[in-house]
Order: sequence, then structure tokens, then C-alpha cells
Amino acid sequence: MNFEALVRTPEQQALREAVRAICDRFQDDYWRDLDRRHAFPHEFAAAIAAGGWLGIAMPEEYGGSGLGVTEASIMMQTIGNSAGAFAACSTVHINIFGLHAIVKHGSEQQKRAWLPDVVSGRTRACFGVTEPDAGLDTSRIKTRAVRRGDRYVVQGQKIWTSTAQVADKIVLLARTTPIEECARPTDGLSLFYADLDRRHVQITEIPKMGRHAVDSNQLFLDGLEVPADCRIGAEGQGFRYILDSLNPERILNAAEAIGIGRRALGKAVHYAAEREVFGRPIGMNQSIQHPLAECWSELCAAELTVLHAAGLYDAGEPCGTFANAAKYLAADAAFHAADRAVRTHGGMGYAAEFNVERYFREVVATQLAPVSREMILCHIAERELALPKSY
Repeated sequence: MNFEALVRTPEQQALREAVRAICDRFQDDYWRDLDRRHAFPHEFAAAIAAGGWLGIAMPEEYGGSGLGVTEASIMMQTIGNSAGAFAACSTVHINIFGLHAIVKHGSEQQKRAWLPDVVSGRTRACFGVTEPDAGLDTSRIKTRAVRRGDRYVVQGQKIWTSTAQVADKIVLLARTTPIEECARPTDGLSLFYADLDRRHVQITEIPKMGRHAVDSNQLFLDGLEVPADCRIGAEGQGFRYILDSLNPERILNAAEAIGIGRRALGKAVHYAAEREVFGRPIGMNQSIQHPLAECWSELCAAELTVLHAAGLYDAGEPCGTFANAAKYLAADAAFHAADRAVRTHGGMGYAAEFNVERYFREVVATQLAPVSREMILCHIAERELALPKSY
């Protein structure tokens, strides 16, 4: 299956080949073992860092490559298309989008102090926004940061914080002004880049369906002290700052899903061509052929939407609707491909050694996070169809 025509320039093709060469060093047996042991892929993370890819979208003056979301999407799709699937993507994902608020709103001193270590891999950060009782309604988070002199003291909880088991920094959103004192619910939230001090942060891993190689966690923050000069931008403006990350996050998440879907589809096509039943390859049967052809078409359509959304973002044009549409289409296309890959393998699709069950378990998450498909449909209905807000 050749999808290379969708990568338009020699530079983009060279990028894809360089990232693929790193990923190819870590095959299915490596990731299957990590998935079984719930062990973090330190070797893969180090290889990506050594290749200089953690800073693909970071400014060059801080050690990054200064490239756009289009190039970052090509990179993340390539990683998703590797044996590591979503686990590999999640190993590096936060470096691509999560620190964008620092790039855009941090002081020059903060950027020079923080970003080079992240780009080099010397520092690993996690992202603390979601809370158990708030869900997608970020304005209702309850974690509080109270200023005391030259520092803030933080109390609260976060959930679904990926890589916290191995991180030493956290991009943390907390309420600095009680919501009842704010003109709008989104006011009074501040963003911090803090040390993940285990003396004041209890990190509890969440057992989950898939992506076992990369941890997801619930965090309990009790008296975490954060120096005031570790606040990003102005106090009370944190919600607006994280919005800058939402569209690129959706675009990159969509690109990852496409990569995973194509990985699963490739396994299904290979099996269908070689597996013989009743004296003929099962791939000769239209009941096998047609669903796989549908998956191929859905993934192509989703990728075109991803590239369009990324192009709009890189051009500085509004891209919210297309970023959301890309995420919706890609997650569904990837799920369909992974589901069909398991079905094509029949009973062996349920066996770990054929790997498609791992891809399936991992790709389910792309339909749930970082935003659900239902919320995306609400967004499109309101913004593009001018229908009244439903929530």
C-alpha cells in the first residue's frame, strides 16, 4: 500500500524516512513485551531524542527544528504507523503540543531555561488539566493554587495524566481565583510549569484497556509549592493559553490515528493474501476485500482533512472546525481498520502474537480523548451549521 503521494515535498519525504528508520529499530516483539510488562519505552524515547525529533515544532533558537504542524503531523503519523502504534506516539506526544503555551506565552527567560532540556530529552514533562469531576468542562476544575509570597501552594487532583510515572515536570492548570469571583467561568485559571515533586504529589497509575507501555495516572496534589516565576504568562489567563494547544493537538492526534489504522490495515492485507481456506487465499473473497478497501478509502479521506487542517494552522488561518473534523474522521477510520484487521485474522486476531489485538486496544482511545466524537459533532453543528448550542 503506497500512501507516499500524500507527502508532497522531498523534505517531507526525507523527514518521514528518517523517522521511519528510527521506528523500524523497534519492532512488534519489543512493543509486545513492554505492553505485557507495563514498562515505559525508554530506549525508543532516547532514540527519538537523539535524532533531534522531540523539538520538531519548537523554535530553532531553543534547540528545535522550527517546523510546522504539517511536518509534525507527518512525523506522528509515521510513528503511529510503526510497531509501537499509539504507545509510541504517546511516548513523545506532549513534546509536540503540550509545551506550546510556553513557546507562545512564556517569558524569554523561561523559554531559554526550560525548552532546550525538553528538546534534548533531558527533561520529561506531563500535562495536568483533566480532573475527575470536571471532564471536558475545564472551567469547572477544582485544583487550587493559592499565592503565598513568592510562590503558589497547590491542592487538588488530576486524572488521565500520561507519563507522570517517568516525568519530572508538569504543565499544570489550576484555579487561582475562585469561580464565584470571576466574570466568566473560564477566568481565574492559571498555567504553571512545575517540578513534579513526589513529596507533595501522589501518582497512582490507572489500569486500562490498552497502551500499557505508557502510563496513565491520577494525581493527588497536597501542598505542592510552585515558584511564582514558574507561572506561564499572566495570572488568570491559563484557559486562554491552553486553547492555543487544542487545535494542533487534535491535528496531531488525528495523524497518529491514521498511522495506527494503516498499520492494522497492512497486517490485515498481508494475512488475507497468505491465509488459505477452502483451497484459496481469503483475500480473493469480496467479503474480505470490500471492507479492507473501504478502510483504505476512509484513511485516505481522513489524511486529506488532516493535511488541510495543518496547512490552515501553519498559515495562521482559522482551523478549528477542520482540526476537529480531522480528529473525528481519523479516529473512526482507524477504529474501523483495527476492528477489520482483527476480523480478517479470524481467531488468530485474538492472539497477541499477531499484534492486531494490541493495535485495536490502543486505537479505541483515539475516539475518546482528548475530545469525544460527540463533542466534535456538537462543535461542527454549532460553528458550521449554525445550530443552537446543546450543552
